[in-house]
Amino acid sequence: MRFKLIIVLLAFVPFTSMAQDRKSKADILFYEYQYEKAIAAYRVEMEKNTLTNHQLLNLADSYFSTGNHKNASKLYLNVNKNDTIMSANRFNKMLQSLSKNSEKDRIKTFLNSKADKLSPELLENAAFNYNLLEITEDTDNSIIRNLAINSAQGDLSPAFYKNGILFSSSRARNNKNIYEPTGESYLDIYFARLGSNNTLIDVEAFKEIPATDYHKSTPYFSEKLATFFYTLSNAEEGELKYDENGKNSLAVGTFSKNNRFRFILKDLSTSFYYPFFDDNTERLYFAASFDDSYGGTDLYYVNTNNGQIMSAPINLGPRINSPGNEIAPYIFNGTLYFSSDIFYGLGGMDIYKSNILPNDSFTIPVNLGEGMNSSLDDFGFIIQNDENSGLSGFFASNRAGGKGRDDLYGFVVKNTPGIKTFSLGGKVVNLSTKVGLKGAQVRLLNQKGAILREVIAGNDGSFRIEIPWKSQVTIQAMSDGYSIFSTTYSEEGMEEIQNTSYNMGLVKMEDLMVQLEDKTVLKLSKFYFDKGTSVLNAQVENELKKVVDAVLRFPQMKLRIQSHTDTRGSSSSNKRLSQERADVIKNYLLKNGLNSNNIIEAIGYGEENIVNNCVNGAYCLDFLHKQNERTLFVVE
Repeated sequence: MRFKLIIVLLAFVPFTSMAQDRKSKADILFYEYQYEKAIAAYRVEMEKNTLTNHQLLNLADSYFSTGNHKNASKLYLNVNKNDTIMSANRFNKMLQSLSKNSEKDRIKTFLNSKADKLSPELLENAAFNYNLLEITEDTDNSIIRNLAINSAQGDLSPAFYKNGILFSSSRARNNKNIYEPTGESYLDIYFARLGSNNTLIDVEAFKEIPATDYHKSTPYFSEKLATFFYTLSNAEEGELKYDENGKNSLAVGTFSKNNRFRFILKDLSTSFYYPFFDDNTERLYFAASFDDSYGGTDLYYVNTNNGQIMSAPINLGPRINSPGNEIAPYIFNGTLYFSSDIFYGLGGMDIYKSNILPNDSFTIPVNLGEGMNSSLDDFGFIIQNDENSGLSGFFASNRAGGKGRDDLYGFVVKNTPGIKTFSLGGKVVNLSTKVGLKGAQVRLLNQKGAILREVIAGNDGSFRIEIPWKSQVTIQAMSDGYSIFSTTYSEEGMEEIQNTSYNMGLVKMEDLMVQLEDKTVLKLSKFYFDKGTSVLNAQVENELKKVVDAVLRFPQMKLRIQSHTDTRGSSSSNKRLSQERADVIKNYLLKNGLNSNNIIEAIGYGEENIVNNCVNGAYCLDFLHKQNERTLFVVE
C-alpha cells in the first residue's frame, strides 16, 4: 500500500459535504480511499461510457495505491500524451510506476525528451542519485533493528525527549475515537524509554501534552524553548472544524512548560505537519501543501523570535522540493535530513540528506541508500551523537518483516549514514577586475585526468559542483580567452575547502603582456641580479614565480628568455654572465612547473642590445646603466 500514513495525516474530507460534486460511484469510492472497489467500479463504467481524463487519473492513482504499477503507468502515460491536466505530483507517480516496473532506462529517456520543460535542479538531482545508487561498494556501516515496542497498527515520527523518544501511534485506546478512512484510532503521542543497545522499552501514553479526541502526532521538543511542537486536528470545544468545502485540515500547535497551548500554523484548508524547531537559527521547519508547491507536499520554514512566528512560510526551493512529496525535516550537524517519494529513489518514501550552505542554499539531496532505505516507505529519520557507537537514531518504515502498518526502527552507525560526496561552490572571476565570469567551465578530474563532472558558471560566475567522494580531485576552471585554473587536492584538502566559498581567478592573456622594444613580453617588475653574479636572489625569484604562474595558467605559452647586461666590464665577460643568467632562469622555470616545450630558447646577449647612449667609454649615471641590464620573456 502506498504510504498510508501520508493519507492519515492529510485532511479527512467527509463524503456528505462533497457528494453533490460527484456523479460517479467510482469517483465516490476513490475519494473515500477505497481503491480496490474504485478500480472495479471504474472498469464497469468504462464498459458503458468513456472515462474523462480526470477519472482516468483517478483510476491510475487507484492502481498506483494498490501496487499495480504496470496498469498505473499505462494510464499516466496515455493521459500525459493526450492532455495537459496532469499535476506535478502525478507526473512523479507516473515515473515512480515506471521505476517500479524496472524501466529506469525509459525514465531517463523520458527525462531527456522533457529536459527543456523540467527544472535543472530536478534533472541534476535525478542524474546524481541514479549515479550514486549504482555504486556497488559497501558504504553502509549501520546496524538496524525493528523495535519490540511496535504494535500491529502504525508507529511513526520518533523525536528525542529526555531519556527516550516520543512517537506517534494509531494503536487502540479506549478514550480515542476511530478515524474513518483507516478504521484505526486517531493518532496519539506516546513515550518510550531508551534502553541498552538503542532499544526502546516501557511504552506509555504521553500525558504532558493536552489530550484530544482527534489526531495528535509528529511531536518535537525544543530544549531551548522548553516547548513541544506537534500536529493536531483543527477542533474547537471538542468538535472538528471544517472549511467551506467540508475539509478538516491539520494544524501545528505548541505546548510550553508553563502549560500554555497555542496554534501557530493553522488554516482550515491547508494541513501542516512534521514540525521541527532548529534551536540554532530559531527557524520552524514543517511540511505543507501550498499553492507554490513544486509537487505534492513541500518543506517550508518560518523565522521565529523565541518561537513567535515572524515571517511568511518560505519554500526550501527546487533543490529540496520535487514533483513528489517531501516530509519529516530534521537538522543535525548542518545537514538537513528528510523523506521524499521522488521517482529516482529505491521505493516509496526514501530518506535523503543535504548539507545546508551558508547562503541558505542546499547541496544535492543524497539518497541514504539500501539499509536505511528499502523498496517501501522510510521516513521520520532522527539522529544524535552516541558516546558508545558514534551515532544512533530512529526512523519509521513499512518495509517487509515489520509488525504493523508502519514500525519504528533503531540504528547505530560509526559514520554519517549515506554515500559520502564532495561538494564545492564558489565563483569564477576575472582576476584583474574581480567580476564574475559568466559561462566559465568548472571541472572536477580524477587522478588519471578523466573528467568526473563539468558545470557552467552562472551569470555572476557562481557555480556548485558535486560528485561521489574520491581520494583526490583536480579542480579546473576555464573560459574563452582566459587562463586555466587548475589545482589538485587530496582528501584532507577536499574536507577543508568544501565548506568554504571557493573562488577561482582567471586572467586574460593580454593582461599578462606588454609591448616592449617592439616585442610582446610578459609584464613583470624590473629585477636585478647581484652585481657580477648569476645567483638567484629573492627579488629575482619573486618575479620568476610570476612567470611560472603565467605559463601554468596558459600551458601552451612559449617563451624566449633574453638576458642583457650594461656595458660596464668587458664584452666577453658580459656575454658569458648574461648567458649564465639566462641558463639559471631556464633551469629554475623547468624545476618549477614549466617543461621544455614552454621554452624555445634562453640566450644571453651581453651588451649587444643597449637601449640608450651608455656605450663603452660613455659616462652614465647608475640608473641609466641599469636600463640596459634586463631580462625579457618574449611571448611567441
